[in-house]
Amino acid sequence: MNRVNALIAGCLMAIVAAQPAFAAVDREKLLTEPGVFGTFAVFKVDDSWWKLDKAARTFAATEVKAVFQKHGDNIITDTYLLRGLMGKADFFVRVHSTEMLHNQNFLVDLMGTRLGKYLANTYTFNGITKKPNYVPSLPDDLKTALKTPPDPGPKPYAIVVPVRKDAEWWLMPQESRNAMMKEHTEATVAYLKTVKRKLYHASGLDDLDFITYFETAKLDEFNNLIIALERVKENRHNKQFGSPTLLGTIRPMDEILEILAR
Repeated sequence: MNRVNALIAGCLMAIVAAQPAFAAVDREKLLTEPGVFGTFAVFKVDDSWWKLDKAARTFAATEVKAVFQKHGDNIITDTYLLRGLMGKADFFVRVHSTEMLHNQNFLVDLMGTRLGKYLANTYTFNGITKKPNYVPSLPDDLKTALKTPPDPGPKPYAIVVPVRKDAEWWLMPQESRNAMMKEHTEATVAYLKTVKRKLYHASGLDDLDFITYFETAKLDEFNNLIIALERVKENRHNKQFGSPTLLGTIRPMDEILEILAR
C-alpha cells in the first residue's frame, strides 16, 4: 500500500509540474465589461465516486486542478459548493471569457478528467453581459440609487435564478414595459447594499432570456428582495423564475476538491 501511495504521489507532482505557466486573463475586466460570455455549469457527483478509495479520489482531484491551470490564459472561473443545500447538484462553476468557445473547451476538458467521468452535468446556462440599459423614464434619483455600491465585506452565499419571459412581454408596447421595469427597479432599491447582483442576457444562447446572479451575506434580505419582486406587475410575465434556483456558498476549487476527496 505504501508503494502504491508513493507512486500516486509521484504522479500527482508530475502532472502539476508538467503544466506550462500561462499569463492569466484580466479578471476585473471580464467581470465588469460588456460583451463577456458567462457559462454556469452545474454538476452532481455520481454515487459510485464515493466507493473509490481516498487515494484514487485525491489523484482525480489533482488532475482537475491541472485543467483549471491549463485554461487560465483564456477564462476566469468561480466555484461554488451546493452539496448540503441542494439535492440535485454538488457544485457549479461560473466561467467567463471573451469567446464562448473558450468556455466550452474548458468544460470539455473538465468533464474528460477522471473526476469528470463521475460527474453528471445536471444544468448549464449560457449568457452574455451587456451595458446597463436604464429605462428612459426613470427619475434621476432612482438612476443614482442604482449606482449604490454593495456593502463591503465578504458575501459567502451565491444564488442563481434563471428567468424566461412570456411572449406577451416582448410584444407589449415599449412604454408599458418601461412602466413595469420602473416598478421592478423601485422594489430592488432597499436591497442594493446587502445583495450584489449581475445580469446575463441569454436569449438565443439558451432557452432562457436572463440569468440573474446574486451574492449576499444576508439570506433573509435576499428572501425579502425576491418577495418584493414577486409582488410587482412584471412578475406576471415570468414564464420561468428559478426552476432551478441554485443556492450555494462561494468556495475555492481546492476546497471543493478536498471535500470531494474525503
